[in-house]
Amino acid sequence: MNAECPVSKKCGGCSWIGKSYEEQLAQKTRNLKKLLSPFCRIESVIAMEEPLHYRNKVHAVFGEDRKHNVISGIYEAGSHRIVPVDGCLLENEKADQIIVSIRGLLKSFKIRPYNEDTGYGLLRHVLVRVGHATGQIMVVLVLASPVMPSKNNFVKALLKLHPEISTVVVNVNNRSTSMVLGDKEQVIYGKGYIEDILCGKTFRISPKSFYQVNPMQTEKLYAKAMEYAALTGRETVIDAYCGTGTIGLIASDQAAQVIGVELNADAVRDAVNNAKRNGVKNIRFYKNDAGRFLLEMAEQQAKADVLFLDPPRSGSSEEFLRAVSVMKPDRIVYISCNPQTLVRDLKILAKYGYRARKGVGVDMFPWTECMEAVVLLSQ
Repeated sequence: MNAECPVSKKCGGCSWIGKSYEEQLAQKTRNLKKLLSPFCRIESVIAMEEPLHYRNKVHAVFGEDRKHNVISGIYEAGSHRIVPVDGCLLENEKADQIIVSIRGLLKSFKIRPYNEDTGYGLLRHVLVRVGHATGQIMVVLVLASPVMPSKNNFVKALLKLHPEISTVVVNVNNRSTSMVLGDKEQVIYGKGYIEDILCGKTFRISPKSFYQVNPMQTEKLYAKAMEYAALTGRETVIDAYCGTGTIGLIASDQAAQVIGVELNADAVRDAVNNAKRNGVKNIRFYKNDAGRFLLEMAEQQAKADVLFLDPPRSGSSEEFLRAVSVMKPDRIVYISCNPQTLVRDLKILAKYGYRARKGVGVDMFPWTECMEAVVLLSQ
C-alpha cells in the first residue's frame, strides 16, 4: 500500500510517503532491533490495520496568499511560509473538512486571517480534536484579540454546515511566539471539552489536554504495557509522568492502588476529573516532579511494586532514574516515544541493577520514522 500527497515535499510531515506500508514496518522493526537487541528480546513492530487519517488532533495555520485570498494549512518545514492544505492522509477527514468550511465562512463574516508581519487580522489558527470512539468534535478558534465580530452567527453558520460539532472554544493568543494556544479561553458553544473512550475508560479532552493523537494504536500500546506489568490486583503501582492519568486509570482495575505523578497542573486537574468520571477510587494524583516524589516516597519507606514510566521525548532524567534505584520497584514498564533516549536510559538503569527482559515497538505514526516502544525491566 502506497500513499500519494501533492504537498509532501514542502510539508515534510510524512517523510516516509514514498515507502509502502510493509516496507515501513520492516524498516521500523530493523531500526528497533538494532537499538534494543543488545538489551533484550524484541518482538516485531505492531502494525496499524488502516494506517491512514489516524491523527485525531488537527491544527491549521491561517493566512493570505499574494492576492489576499484566505489560505489555511501547515508551515513549510523550517519556515513560516504556509503550505495550503485541504486534506491530509494522516489527519482525521472530518476535521479537515471543518477547517475548509471555516475558511469558506471568513469572507462573509469579514474576518481576516492574522498577518504575522503586520500584526493585523484576527484568526491565527484552528485546532480540531475528534473523539475517536465517541465521535465528539471540538473546534478551537485561536484569535489574535478577544473580540470576534458576530461570533454567535458565525457558530450558527458553522453548525449548519457541521451539526456534528460538539463544542466551540475561542482561545486568545496575542503573543508573537510559536506557541499555538494562548492562556485566555472562552467557550462559545457546548461544554468546552469533549470525551473519548480508551481501553474502556472515559477521558475528558480540553483544548490544552495532552491526549495521544492515534487512539487506535494507543489501545494496543497500553494493552502491551498492561501485559508486561502482569498485575494481579495486589500491587502498588506508580504512574510517573502521568499526564491526564490515562495509564494509571487503565491499570487501576488490576492494581491494589495507583499513584500518579505529574508536574503540569492542568494535566493533574484533568487526571482528577478523569478518575471521578470513571468512578475510580484507588488512585491518587500528585502535582510534583517525578524524581523528587519518588525520593520522598523512598525516604518514608514506602514501597511500589510496578512503575510505569512514560517520559517526554527527551527521556528521563538521571535524577529520576537514581530515585527509581532508591525506591526499588520490582518491575518497570518503560513506554518511550523516542527509542534513542530509551537506549540511554536503559544503560543508566542497568547500572542500578535493572535488566531489560523484553520489548516491542508500536507503529503510532505511519508514514513517518517515529514509533513508540514498550520495554519491561526487572531487578
